[in-house]
Amino acid sequence: MIILAAALLLMLQLSSADAQLGGAGPAPGCPIPDTCGNVTVPYPFGIRAGCSLPGFNLTCDQTRHPPRLLLGDDGTLEIVEISLVNSTVRAMDVAGAVNISNYVGPGPEGSGTWRGLGSGSNDSTYILSEQHNQFVVTGCNVQGTLLLGDSGNIITGCSSFCSIRDTWTDPVVSNDPRNGTATCSGIGCCETAIPIGRPSYSVQFKDLDPNHENDGRLPMAVRVAERGWFDSVATHMLDNSAGNSVLQTAVPVVLEWAVASTRIVLPGTTSPDSGGGNSSCPVDAARSACRSSHSTCHNVADNYRTGYVCRCKDGYDGNPYLAGDDGCQDINECALRGKCFGVCTNTAGSYECRCRRGARGNPYMEDGCIKSSLGLSVGLGVGSGAGLLVVALGATFAARRIKHQRERVLKQKFFKKNRGHLLQQLLSQNADIAERMIIPLVELEKATNNFDKTRKLGGGGHGIVYKGILSDLHVVAIKKSKVAIQREIDEFINELKCQTLEPQGAFHLIKQGLLRLSKEH
Repeated sequence: MIILAAALLLMLQLSSADAQLGGAGPAPGCPIPDTCGNVTVPYPFGIRAGCSLPGFNLTCDQTRHPPRLLLGDDGTLEIVEISLVNSTVRAMDVAGAVNISNYVGPGPEGSGTWRGLGSGSNDSTYILSEQHNQFVVTGCNVQGTLLLGDSGNIITGCSSFCSIRDTWTDPVVSNDPRNGTATCSGIGCCETAIPIGRPSYSVQFKDLDPNHENDGRLPMAVRVAERGWFDSVATHMLDNSAGNSVLQTAVPVVLEWAVASTRIVLPGTTSPDSGGGNSSCPVDAARSACRSSHSTCHNVADNYRTGYVCRCKDGYDGNPYLAGDDGCQDINECALRGKCFGVCTNTAGSYECRCRRGARGNPYMEDGCIKSSLGLSVGLGVGSGAGLLVVALGATFAARRIKHQRERVLKQKFFKKNRGHLLQQLLSQNADIAERMIIPLVELEKATNNFDKTRKLGGGGHGIVYKGILSDLHVVAIKKSKVAIQREIDEFINELKCQTLEPQGAFHLIKQGLLRLSKEH
């Protein structure tokens, strides 16, 4: 029983540790998200018991209409917006200007504290955002200084001056009459960045004019405000006739938050959190506050504390501190304007964008897709290819016809030159000889063994006679001309005529000229 009780106690302790680290998530029955007045309260924040991570519990003041969402038990910040993406809280500091007290001397000198998060702000999950806020001082010939807590170390500061006219009536303030704003470059007001984010600051206010000539001419105040806010309301904030209402005007500020926030312990100092704690992304995913399967953990480290925050992965949006359908969900980029100006296809964590069929270009830009002539080009290309093929075939056919025509003309030329008409007249007198007289060159070369010297029978003045054996085994005498000029060709033809008419019936062919006639037939 003792062992069982010890095991149960250990399980309860581990469950409590997981809840502290965010592994357990919100308790069953918690509204997701919750609301207070006009403000949406997403987890890890909550306004009910068990519905938030440690340090993220908020207060919904139901005594006002509409209800107000407050930060801290005794703080002066009314939350108007919570951003999970930026890990920020935008709030209105209802205290307005920093309360300056402990005045010394005749001038408006004193000190005060900006403690908008409440008295327990040193152990807070929140710090003032360095990026989104600035230090603003108004008044004539005064200086405001922002200090590091109670240590007295200066963080930043600025001075505001007012000139004296020769005929002095009012202080010179740098206002822009065109838009009713003031450029706070040191004339009537000044503003500067806050380089170190903390949950609280000490403030000093000092008079720089020993003659006190402009005391009380402008509202004198020190504010910690959201960047750009004062410029939009400077004309009203520098109106001294408004009295104390100007000093009590609510001021917007932006806070940054982190999970498992652990204060950095400086050398020589102590802290309630110096015992340690998980100040970065947990190695064990089950103990992490990042519950969504599409979330990632990011370490946070600054001049004051360390911790971590959760983000949805690229292409996803929602609450990374919740699991399942309440967590990070895929963004349908195709439903967002300006993402794609062509054909859009949503994918898990991303999307595809392409130009419509028949167009090309950049589909991510308006009018980036241009109707393409690719289809026409393909059609023209196919048509041109077919046309070229037809032209090529036609050209080949025409070239062959031209070649045959040239050969025919050339044969006719040689036929006439070599006295072909005389041969035709000669052959017409003996039909039997005519049928056997026309023999192709290939047959003559085969019959004489390509006019081999061993087949030589003799020669005359106009040619050489070879012994030939035709394919039908007839033995013939073949006379090969060796003429070079037209007169000798004529004499050779006459000699052939006489030999052809002899009773022996020897056959004579001419290789040049008349031989071409035999090839044609």
